[in-house]
Amino acid sequence: MAKKCSIYTLQGKAVSKTMLPSVFETPLRPDVIKRAVLAIQSHRFQPQGRDPRAGKRTTAESRGVGLGISRVPRIKGGNRAAFGVSIVGGHRAHPSKSEKEIGRRIPRKEMNLALRSAIAATGNRETVARRGHLIDDVPEFPLIAVDDIEQLQKTKEVENVFLQLGVWADVFRAKESRKVRAGKGKMRGRRYKQAVGPLLVVSGGGNVCKAARNLPGVDATQIERINAEMLAPGTHPGRLAVWSKSAFERLNEQFNGSE
Repeated sequence: MAKKCSIYTLQGKAVSKTMLPSVFETPLRPDVIKRAVLAIQSHRFQPQGRDPRAGKRTTAESRGVGLGISRVPRIKGGNRAAFGVSIVGGHRAHPSKSEKEIGRRIPRKEMNLALRSAIAATGNRETVARRGHLIDDVPEFPLIAVDDIEQLQKTKEVENVFLQLGVWADVFRAKESRKVRAGKGKMRGRRYKQAVGPLLVVSGGGNVCKAARNLPGVDATQIERINAEMLAPGTHPGRLAVWSKSAFERLNEQFNGSE
């Protein structure tokens, strides 16, 4: 018998029920999810390489044997070594090349399985708790809200709804986790580290996505743009997700019969 799950108002009260889509019956596959997330991340990497002439713009040549000195290349007219791999200012032995293929690809069916498994993980309380989310006040998994949530315009309104749905504790956890990154990364555009909070999934556009993203650790997206990385940040499945009613019902249309 198919399972039913409750739909909650913006005040946190259950008003109706809906059928649980078959995608939530997908078994948990953390290995496939990890491959999918790494493949998605690899396409954001910036190619890097070295100048093919780096360390080679010199007159240095080896003087051969019989002089009582090492055979490293030396600048003409002097004794300073240059050019060589083990020499200061010399070229690298095997430098990285900008034409290297760094984007990973996985089969379409495997990517689809990863997405289905990541969606199913959001409906399992134990998996969500294992990921580190604070879910003591969350009434049910998966957590579904009425479509009125898509009409919210301000961040304060989203904050009040999350408070009523029992999600605010996890947002506060993400806010308190913010700290300065260790190492040189703090000088390279990523000064702060912060935990990942809830994910809001809606069916349409609107200002609710912009309003929700102002909250620390919170992401918001449309159901058509959802992917494995959003549902399993850092390759770890079980993200705390809040679904709008229409977005939740579209899961059947999007994943019914797919492999």
